[in-house]
Amino acid sequence: MIAGKDASLFWKKFLVVPAIGALAVFPLFRPPVYFTSFLFTVFMYVCLASSWNYIGGYAGYLSFGHVAFFGVGAYTTAILTKACGLSPVGTVISCLASGGTASIIAALIGFPALRLRGPYFAVITMCFAFVVQLLVQNLPLLGGADGLWMKTMDLPIEQSRAIMYELMLLLMVLSVFTSLLIGRSRFGFGLRAIKADEEVAQSVAINTAAVKLAAFTLSAFFPGVAGGFYAYYLSYIHPDIVFNVNISILIVLMALFGGSGSWMGPVLGATILTLVNESLSTFMKAEVARIIYGGLFIVVIMFMPNGIMEFLRRSSKRGSSAWQD
Repeated sequence: MIAGKDASLFWKKFLVVPAIGALAVFPLFRPPVYFTSFLFTVFMYVCLASSWNYIGGYAGYLSFGHVAFFGVGAYTTAILTKACGLSPVGTVISCLASGGTASIIAALIGFPALRLRGPYFAVITMCFAFVVQLLVQNLPLLGGADGLWMKTMDLPIEQSRAIMYELMLLLMVLSVFTSLLIGRSRFGFGLRAIKADEEVAQSVAINTAAVKLAAFTLSAFFPGVAGGFYAYYLSYIHPDIVFNVNISILIVLMALFGGSGSWMGPVLGATILTLVNESLSTFMKAEVARIIYGGLFIVVIMFMPNGIMEFLRRSSKRGSSAWQD
């Protein structure tokens, strides 16, 4: 018999590994493009929510500007397209460079911004996203308000979509695995200490400034790469698309909905809300969909303020206590 923590770890591996394998071979069955496109979107939002969790969930610094790193990644990839070519290898190289660019910008912005706390940090990060969008819209080199068209790989649409599907799946797995490692490391302990009480964390010799900056920089890398993949996937980017502040808000809501501060929470929240959003958009009018979507968040905030994961943990403990009684 496997008991306690070992049993939980066993079941997680038993379920997660085959699920990733099944998703990886899914394109081989030549499904309709709609399904690969939908799963691509799910992978992207899981990646964005998980990477936001590094700074927003573990450290408690709510950033509403992560869409800026997503957009920077998209435009960096568009610029590097000619230099790296349109092959899958060139795609990966340019997107990794996009992630590096996003991380450098995050380090430059984070150094002064992370001195602020609470709503001040949230507001300054949202303003940063607006400023970057306005800057891109007014630069002719980046297409301005017309956006940029990108050449696509000389492949059938099914094959090109399958390649981007696999790349986004890999990126999602890496971002979630990184979140898992952070949660179990001394680095994650430092972030949780900052979230609990930053002054106390400083008093126990935690370099809070360096830890926060490292988390913020790392959290920008994955959105930068995801933005690059998304640019290739659409073959057209526009400031209103890749710098849409609603994406930032949605990332935060997904992480909080699932339960920030754990590696599984953003995965669960992003998957559920993407499914809900797609279903509502398909079968209902936009106005009704927004009402239901907003009502869902009200219910979660009222009855599950710490997210679905915390609600499930408490329900599981109550169930096991009742079973023992």
